[in-house]
This record gives sequence, C-alpha cells and structure tokens, in this order.
Amino acid sequence: MSIKRPVATALAAALCLVTAACAGSSTDEKASGKQTEAAASKTGYPVTIENCGQSETFKKAPSRVVVMNGASVAEVSTLLALGLGDRIVANEQTYGMSEVPGRAKTIKALPTGDIKLNDAYDIPREAMLGLRPDLVLSTTSYGFDEKNGFATRDQLKQVAANTYVSPQGCTQDTSKMTVADSYTLLRDMGKIFHVSDRAEKLIAASEKHIGEVSAKVKGKKAPKVMVLFSNMSMGGNDFSSVVAQGIYNDILTKAGGSNAFASASKTSFADLSKEKVAATDVDALVVIGYNDPRPAAYAKKLLKEFPQWPAAKQNKYVVLSDSMYLGPSNDLAVEKIAKMLHPDAF
Repeated sequence: MSIKRPVATALAAALCLVTAACAGSSTDEKASGKQTEAAASKTGYPVTIENCGQSETFKKAPSRVVVMNGASVAEVSTLLALGLGDRIVANEQTYGMSEVPGRAKTIKALPTGDIKLNDAYDIPREAMLGLRPDLVLSTTSYGFDEKNGFATRDQLKQVAANTYVSPQGCTQDTSKMTVADSYTLLRDMGKIFHVSDRAEKLIAASEKHIGEVSAKVKGKKAPKVMVLFSNMSMGGNDFSSVVAQGIYNDILTKAGGSNAFASASKTSFADLSKEKVAATDVDALVVIGYNDPRPAAYAKKLLKEFPQWPAAKQNKYVVLSDSMYLGPSNDLAVEKIAKMLHPDAF
C-alpha cells in the first residue's frame, strides 16, 4: 500500500527542519531553481496535458505503459507509429488485421501482462495496480470507472501513474469524432513522450495524402455507403452494428461518399431492422473487420441478401479494419474507399 502524499509531504518538511540536507538560504533556493529550469529545458519536461477536466503532469517520458482494451487499437497503433512499442508493459488491444503491413503481427507480439481480464474483457483494478504502470491509456472514461471494477484515475495517481482518455472519450460518446481527433491523439502522445517532431511528420503526411485523394474526387456525386462491423451485434435488431455517426462519416466525406444511414441515429451506431436496411438504397459497402477472419465473406453475403441494392448489382464493397477508426492511419481508409467509389478518378 502506498504512503498517502500529504503524509509524505509533511514528513519531508519535518526532516528539512532538523537536518542540514535542505537549502538554508534564498540564494541556495534560487540557484537550485535555475538548475532545475535548465535541466527541464534540456529534457522537455515537465509536460502538462489537460485531459477530461484533469491536469496530467509528466516529469519524464513514461516507461511502463498499459493500454486498456476499449474495443480499439487507436492507442496501441499510435504508440507503434511513434516508435514507442518498447514502452508498453501490457497491451489488451487487438483487431487481428490492419491496413498497415506488419502492424497486426507487431501488436500480437506485444506483452499482455498475463492478466485475467474481467467480464468487459479489460484489466480489473488489482491487476492494473499490480502492473506498476506509470501511464495508463483508455479509449473512453469507462476504463477508469470504479463501478465496473476498474482502477480510477485518482487511485492510479496515488501510485504515481498518469492516465489519459483518448479524444471524444470523456463522455463515452464518440458520435462527434473526426479525423482531427486522430491527430490530437498523435500530438498528445508526442508531447507526453517528447517525440512531437515524429507526431507532426505523421500528421503532415496524413493531411497531404488525404488532401490529394479528396482533390481527385471533388465535385463528383457522393454515393450512399453502408458502413458496418462484420458479424457483430450491438443491439436487438438484425443490423445493430451499422454506423450512423462519428469518424466514419468524416472519412467517407473525404473519400467522396456519404453515409446512407446518417439520419438513422444521433449516436455512433444505428440499431436497424432488416426491413429498414432493405428499403434503403445502398450504393456501396464498407465492412469493418474487428477480429473477424472473414469480413469479405460477410460483405458478399450481404450483397447476396439484398440484390436490389445498387451495391449488389455492381459488386461494390471494400473491407477495412483499423484505418477506419481513431488512430494514425485514417488516410489509408480515405484512399481505399475513394478508389472503390470513384475508380475513374485514379
């Protein structure tokens, strides 16, 4: 059990009064302060990040990072893109596939901490504290909710661990997420680990790539696209993993498309009946494979099930994975979708 910080501070102050180890004059204190400032300017620390209403101050680059599951690979992929894989002591994120060659294999090889996950397939409180992290990353604030058996941000702070909730994850509502949030995640990790130059290069390359693709499809009619996760159920209807809002729509727009079901829900996902899906004109499919080894087979099954769709008549679909969600590779999704929707532009 850790010593409470107020007690530790009071004890240090008392020792300072009875020993010669503490600075005894204002001159000494000023000299010490200047030395500290000089050291900080060289290392780039301390760094403070404002995150979900909390200030997180980093005195040095984290070296024991724990990445919570959160049904995402945004955080682990961002760390890998920045060359920080060696800082991870436990990662619970995996998609099983990636648009980036070698990424899925690299993620699979990362340490998991040999944790027995809870019912939410994530790291319970005691196991988390036992990992001795100095930084814990969570896709949303859910990962720090005590009611769900997780270590809270305050509890982790007591053991000298910083915490970070990814962009738009504070309220657990990702319906307003855009590609810009992927850049925010990169920038924040760049600041925290003092690799901002790497982060900015990745962002600039992504913006340039997306700009080039968007320019090629500008002015073309935007086909109506159905975006959904393959073989996943998130509600009570037959089609509960259909995307309605979020970063997916931003990616579609940049690729010269539009979401056929954007009006079906104000939240990230629409819980749709088969009849509703059948009655909607779908010009193309984007199927996201989340730990599904055969997403293309699922796409072909859907096209066969709804032969009246323009998408079925033209066999128009693309299978994607991590590039379609928060993370460092959204430009790859924009390009792949644009080439599927507007092949004549490339």
